[in-house]
Amino acid sequence: MHDLGIENGKVYIDGVWKRVNLYIDGETITDISDEVRPARRKVDASGREVLPGLIDPHVHFELDLGFITSCDDFLTGSTAAAYGGMTTIVDFLEPVDHVDALEPAFRKRLKQAEKSIIDYAFHATIKNPKGDLEAFVLKMKALGMHTLKLFTTYSDSGRRTDDDAIIELLTLSKKHDFLIFAHIENDDMIILNPSFTPQDLPISRPAISETTEALKLAGYVEQTGGSMYMVHLSSGETLESLIASYPDLVNRGFYIESCPQYFTFDNNVLNREDGYLYTFAPPLRTLHEKGKMFRYKQHVYTIGTDHCAFMKKDKNKTLLQETPLGIPGVEHVFHVMRHHMGDEVIPRMTSRVADLNRLPGKGRIQIGFDADLLIYEPDPEATCQGSHGTCDYNLYEGHPAPGRVVSTMVRGRFVLDEGKLLGGKGRYIKGGSS
Repeated sequence: MHDLGIENGKVYIDGVWKRVNLYIDGETITDISDEVRPARRKVDASGREVLPGLIDPHVHFELDLGFITSCDDFLTGSTAAAYGGMTTIVDFLEPVDHVDALEPAFRKRLKQAEKSIIDYAFHATIKNPKGDLEAFVLKMKALGMHTLKLFTTYSDSGRRTDDDAIIELLTLSKKHDFLIFAHIENDDMIILNPSFTPQDLPISRPAISETTEALKLAGYVEQTGGSMYMVHLSSGETLESLIASYPDLVNRGFYIESCPQYFTFDNNVLNREDGYLYTFAPPLRTLHEKGKMFRYKQHVYTIGTDHCAFMKKDKNKTLLQETPLGIPGVEHVFHVMRHHMGDEVIPRMTSRVADLNRLPGKGRIQIGFDADLLIYEPDPEATCQGSHGTCDYNLYEGHPAPGRVVSTMVRGRFVLDEGKLLGGKGRYIKGGSS
């Protein structure tokens, strides 16, 4: 007899909807069947969809910017994520410049993440590196991380990694089989004018700074045979240019992530009275650029949120340099992007994320995989409503949603059951082999 059966639902398996029943024992999916099996507990999913638990590859919980810390910690952030159908999030270690600082950064983040009610993994993060880069990579992998984040900008805060180090890391990525996550903007094109207001953010960080830098780095990937993942692509022009210049490299060695904000808003919202709430980097682009995002959306390989939430009072500043950049997103990303992309968004938030981040047992409904599941109730009249994180605003309030998250299960245990938060104990997911 199985521990749990989820029956009569419409189940998403490897890109196909099937009318099958799922059976779970302990933390694992143990049977997928057309037939009804005995189980100690049964959940009737009639009229509902059963999907793999969602994975957000790009969140910033409890991010310390020096002058302020993002308002969602791992408890409140993971709670919001669970309400959004997330079963795993991938956060970032504090940027470090030397291998000796890597494990302390990892241990610190691991301690902070103990509060998470869903599973979690980490990206190592490097800044202006010093010392032996190969030793850094080997230590990173020994700690269970197969992804390394770097910045091509933020030289003002010492986070930029120069081109020679990027080329060396790309070469090492081929040798040691890991993936480089890159925040891509040309640092020399960014204007840090102390008189800029939040409305000037697109002038401060122009689209061309992203496009030119992305093309350059794609060239480095082609040259070295390494692997790179471009986080939060914001510009339709960047996407169009990459496809035209590197058609055989895009999403084969140079992977593209984007976020719901770049499909939903354009830079005109910055001129609203509450425009300061829409500040993040890279910033919103023109309506024309947004149109190109939709035109080439099939080339966006994954969807993340870049969730980095701050309270209204903390974002409501006169000057851009005083404004913390970042917005919430984990709770409503699936609704928003399913509205924009339909079912094509599902692998972009499940299997593809699991594969790139080497998350064993995640991202698919498959026998032997973790019982990470989302039960979704379709409703064409639904909209995004409210927030269960700390942040006191929701940019997606009222946005069309194809339905609602009913329940979220992590490793065979409901953390959200029929809309009621039960909580849970997340686990660090150590990366596996490719």
